[in-house]
Amino acid sequence: MHIVVCIKQVPDSAQIRVHPVTNTIMRQGVPTIINPYDLFALEEALRLRDRFGGEVTVLTLGPPMAEDSLRKALAFGADRAVLLTDRFFAGSDTLATSFALSMALKKIGEEFGEPPIVFTGKQTIDGDTAQVGPGIAKRRDLNQLTYVARIVEVDPAAGEIAVERRAEGGLQVLKSRMPVLITMLEGANEMRRGTLDNALGAARAQVVRWSAADAGIEDLTKCGLRGSPTIVKKVFAPTARAEKAKRVNTEEGSTAEANAAALVEAIFTRQPDLQTDLMRTAGNHYLPGGH
Repeated sequence: MHIVVCIKQVPDSAQIRVHPVTNTIMRQGVPTIINPYDLFALEEALRLRDRFGGEVTVLTLGPPMAEDSLRKALAFGADRAVLLTDRFFAGSDTLATSFALSMALKKIGEEFGEPPIVFTGKQTIDGDTAQVGPGIAKRRDLNQLTYVARIVEVDPAAGEIAVERRAEGGLQVLKSRMPVLITMLEGANEMRRGTLDNALGAARAQVVRWSAADAGIEDLTKCGLRGSPTIVKKVFAPTARAEKAKRVNTEEGSTAEANAAALVEAIFTRQPDLQTDLMRTAGNHYLPGGH
């Protein structure tokens, strides 16, 4: 079974800087890492390969330096790495990125075999939009299974997969025909430590590099800044709140239940709109004295 994992090299979130004029992320001189959410997707793909056989291809769109992240993915155990890099991709938003990656996936299918499963992380830490995975699925006509917490069952012969998906009301168990695109949640698994053979192989491996032309992209107006309708008007840090925390005193010897009720009452006193919203959505179950 051939599985593709889309990863992204992102700036270390602790050191992200924004250009004051263009409002774009400044990547020069900032340490980079594999997007943490993508590691859960990679580990899940490796587990399925270990169970059913086949190979795992990692794919990324980025500058030449993104090869470092691909080699790290190879060191974890991936079998093949593809870097989609071209000056035409510079400045891509989620729409342009999903277009370029979908074209690369088509090329991967032609070169290495159609993947029944494509994995991504639920989102990236630099954009936080969670739009690229679903965008790829739409362009490649793949079934979408987003915010997946666990793979329940995979039946390659029948071409079916069942997953647990985290939703607002709890967990949903969904079953789908393959091919599918799955976005993995954090905490779904734990990234393995690559073996020495993996590390040596990653250092020697040849990363496949495709330009826009190599990936079969003919309409360059859909790439980079020209294909990106998103406009960032302003980027700013939220103003620090000057209001100090308020202390809620409780009577000595009072029960935990009474203390909790006093705390909730104090919160509602300061935020009356919150009480109204809760009454509208959940009756009186969250109000002091509710059951």
